[in-house]
Amino acid sequence: MAAAITTLAADTPTLSAANTGFMLICSALVMLMTPALAFFYGGMVRVKSTLNMLMMSFISLGIVTILWVLYGFSIAFGTDTGSLVGWSSDYVGLGGIGLTELWDGYTIPVYVFAVFQLMFAIITPALISGALADRVKFSAWALFITLWVTLVYFPVAHWVWGAGGWLFEMGVIDFAGGTAVHINAGAAALGVILVIGKRVGFKKDPMRPHSLPLVMLGAGLLWFGWFGFNAGSWLGNDDGVGAVMFVNTQVATAAAMLAWLAYEKLRHGSFTTLGAASGAVAGLVAITPSGGSCSPLGAIAIGAVAGLLCAMAVGLKYRFNYDDSLDVVGVHLVGGVVGSLLVGFFATGGVQSDAKGLFYGGGLEQLGKQAVGVLAVLAYSLIVSALLALAIDKAMGMRVTEDVEVSGIDQVEHAETAYDFSGAGGGIAGRATAVPAPVASTAESATAEHDKADSKADKKVDA
Repeated sequence: MAAAITTLAADTPTLSAANTGFMLICSALVMLMTPALAFFYGGMVRVKSTLNMLMMSFISLGIVTILWVLYGFSIAFGTDTGSLVGWSSDYVGLGGIGLTELWDGYTIPVYVFAVFQLMFAIITPALISGALADRVKFSAWALFITLWVTLVYFPVAHWVWGAGGWLFEMGVIDFAGGTAVHINAGAAALGVILVIGKRVGFKKDPMRPHSLPLVMLGAGLLWFGWFGFNAGSWLGNDDGVGAVMFVNTQVATAAAMLAWLAYEKLRHGSFTTLGAASGAVAGLVAITPSGGSCSPLGAIAIGAVAGLLCAMAVGLKYRFNYDDSLDVVGVHLVGGVVGSLLVGFFATGGVQSDAKGLFYGGGLEQLGKQAVGVLAVLAYSLIVSALLALAIDKAMGMRVTEDVEVSGIDQVEHAETAYDFSGAGGGIAGRATAVPAPVASTAESATAEHDKADSKADKKVDA
């Protein structure tokens, strides 16, 4: 009996100061990713939309944080109800949680787990905003975030990561958010843009990034923060799995960036900074679900495949005539699908779980599970997001007027401009202008300089 008691005590998790500190750092890194995304998107849009793009990410920090505390954490990670949602009264308002109460099976406090997952909930709707650049009312966007995280993100997070969630119980592998974050956001973006329509001048006017240095800064900060996003998702540092994920994050991102640039050079004859930034993000997206189950060599393959396919996918909007302003669909939806499905090929069975992919003797079983997860999240998010956008559009109008879109959404929605040169250049009062000329602006998407070439090539193929 004494021996049994000793064994039981040894197996009972105790609070680890090291893991707790590590997870708080990872939470801060993931929080940084939302301002980084704002910079990344903000540099890709036209000058007249820069502040609006920044604010569409920043507002998520405010709205989602409050909703998460009030009821979001309870829905996502509370006691399972029907394998679809969770609910625990102790989690409502985070008021019934003890200071040192541990997250079940781990050595970190519930509060630490809650704040780490909060940062995921914040950045997911912010990702959607890139598809809607230049044309959405800020008040309508704020309402959309509120409804979307409540009806889509919180339940899907429970499906994928919550104890009792149906995809979790099925054995779908999503280490850090390929389905719950990237496919979820990418499908939502597609659903909304199909409802609100295209920007004025889509496929006619040049829509180039107004600040590629800002894009590169945002991409670099995203890459940095993503180590917390991915390595932290193991919720500890005791068995080496988080370390493998850290390595795979770096490796896959590098491979994807090189693959994207190689595609650009072969297809268009140049290596662009926008392509490098977009390729890196594509690799980060793809390794997010898969990096905890593959080897570093597998991560190279996953990154390379994602970089190539995402570079090809960004031109699809011209063929199918949907206006995904900053390629959320082409990078996050396609990258999330690629990374999630490739688990079924590259899972070694020796990292986060014993599940093996096709290339390691596991057959098609895990691939089938991954496909179910991909299709379920994609379909649910696409349909509900489109319905939400339709309802908001009917109730209050989702889009700004055409005049506002043409003149600049920043001035109307925020009463500000991103760059004020009134104090520069001059000794004669009144000579400086407050707003830069519109000709210096516009943003598009990954490989924006070459999208028109893609469109012309596609038309030749169609002919």
